[in-house]
Amino acid sequence: MSNITKAILKINPNAQVSVSNNDIDNIQWHNGTTPISKSDIEAQIPTVEQETIDKAQAKINKKASGKQKLLDLGLSEEEVKALIGI
Repeated sequence: MSNITKAILKINPNAQVSVSNNDIDNIQWHNGTTPISKSDIEAQIPTVEQETIDKAQAKINKKASGKQKLLDLGLSEEEVKALIGI
């Protein structure tokens, strides 16, 4: 899902929309969805981008935390790597 679509759904979670070529000027509103202004969508994109970054970092942090907890339980580095697939 494009950041444009994510921004639209952040503003209106019920929006039915399609975006062609990830281009903010090629938005089609479906089933009576009230169009949202280009400026409102553009204003929401940095928030959506940051949420994507935060989600990726949270995944990295959880993996590191889980690894450390396994090490703290006494597993070897090799055992931990075998368990978590790294």
